Amino acid sequence: MKNIYFLCALFFAFACQQEQKPETTIQPWVAYDESKELAENADHESDKMRFRLIQSRISDKNKLWEDIGDQIKFFSEEDYQALSSLILEQSIPTIQNHIEKGDLTYEKLTQWYLYRIVKYENDSGKYLNNIIAINPNAVKEAQKKDKDRSGQEHPLYGMPVLLKDNVNFGGVPTSAGTHLLRNNMAEDAFIVDRIQEKGGIILGKTNLSEWANYLCLDCPNGYSAVGGQTLNPYGRKVFDTGGSSSGSGSSIAANYAVAAIGTETSGSILSPSSSNAIVGLKPTTGLLSRDGIVPLSSTLDTPGPMTKSVIDNAILLSALTGEDQNDSATLGSPTDVTYWEDLASGSLAGVRVGVNKSFIDDSIYRENVDKIVTLGATAIEFDPKQIDFDGFGELLNADMKIDLPKYLEKYANEEIAIRSVAEIVNYNQTDSLDKIPYGQGRFAGILDTDLSKEELIQLRARLRKEGVSFFEEAMSEHELDFVLSINNWNAGHAAMANYPCITVPMGYRADGQPVGVTFISRPFEEEKLLRVGYAFEQATKVRRLPQDYQ
Repeated sequence: MKNIYFLCALFFAFACQQEQKPETTIQPWVAYDESKELAENADHESDKMRFRLIQSRISDKNKLWEDIGDQIKFFSEEDYQALSSLILEQSIPTIQNHIEKGDLTYEKLTQWYLYRIVKYENDSGKYLNNIIAINPNAVKEAQKKDKDRSGQEHPLYGMPVLLKDNVNFGGVPTSAGTHLLRNNMAEDAFIVDRIQEKGGIILGKTNLSEWANYLCLDCPNGYSAVGGQTLNPYGRKVFDTGGSSSGSGSSIAANYAVAAIGTETSGSILSPSSSNAIVGLKPTTGLLSRDGIVPLSSTLDTPGPMTKSVIDNAILLSALTGEDQNDSATLGSPTDVTYWEDLASGSLAGVRVGVNKSFIDDSIYRENVDKIVTLGATAIEFDPKQIDFDGFGELLNADMKIDLPKYLEKYANEEIAIRSVAEIVNYNQTDSLDKIPYGQGRFAGILDTDLSKEELIQLRARLRKEGVSFFEEAMSEHELDFVLSINNWNAGHAAMANYPCITVPMGYRADGQPVGVTFISRPFEEEKLLRVGYAFEQATKVRRLPQDYQ
């Protein structure tokens, strides 16, 4: 009986404590006059940084706060500060260890990220515009993970993950950043099911370059009608975010989640990862399902993990794999590989890397080649082969002309009657100021391509052959394990060849702009890439938190 009284008293004390604890309220976001900011960027040395707008003209940020408000009602600044040392910049295994010891819960972890998003995204001097939507049930899902840990077999269990907003998640709209799809509710993508099967929590959606960077000819990376202009935490309005997975790169750099999903056709994971000093892996097309992802090119598209560390990248990648009957490219691909378990065995000793002579004048690249050699690798310089990129744009046009209507037919809500590229072009022209302030030159250009089925097959084969020859001429001649690149500088070659890549932070320019070293290997050698990436990362450890987001 005494035990019952004690438990009742304990519960009463806890309830009183909750009642006495002041509620956290979120101040409304008030749109402000950004004309001065735009004028300051009008003379930026990069055309892509000369913004026409930053804040979205069609979205209200207060909708985000509505979806977050109740979830952090009893989570305070004091709680945030007390938990920061356990979460900020920490890897998934480290966070899981804190939870195992009882120093942290999945609920508090999720609330910490939501609180941090509000803390910076509700500040007109620091917001990054990298979040488009929040899962209103994220904390409830975390609470369930705390109560029942019977499914805690994968390290992604209970970890909050962000999705690029071209990846379907039934809890919020999937817009691809477009006015057309701004309210489109679509059922979960295959990879989202995989994340949730492993116990991961979908925290929300990230901003992106609209239509995966296939809307306008000269628009900035990271702009979308729904999300506005994504900004880089290492230099707001100073450095390019890279694209098209801009919000995924920016949000992970700022520690808004444990990890994020990006997608790549040609550079869209590598570019924002290297631009934001994080690790990005562009898998072999076919390793991961594309079903339920707004497409650009079924020939080249792939989702992939974007994280602060290589071990987190390996953990997320392992959760995503699986054969999908709705994506024939995945049939026969590796599944359920525990990429993270043997990372420590990775080494650069005895590895042969190809050094692109055209990059050797880059001081940071040259410095890191020297580091790699001191770690036991052999570096062989090679003259890059000149290949024929002619028809690359036609391939993208032809694929999107076919693939996008298929996606819309399967996933667009009934009230969205539009299905063809031509109809979307006409739709956008009805209100160009809000829908397409930078125009739609690239998207409208799709209509200029008209390839027969046989011509498209031949084009794919020719470009694949060109891409493979770019790497294999050097790799075969010099018996190379990897080709070493910078950022996304060889992303087009890797896309055409269907060679996987991993980019890892390797330093910063004199002005503070991040730079990544990119390892490229042969198809389905992701495990090999992760091991060498981990060895490089552990030996260098150059990533640092953005100054204004400590």
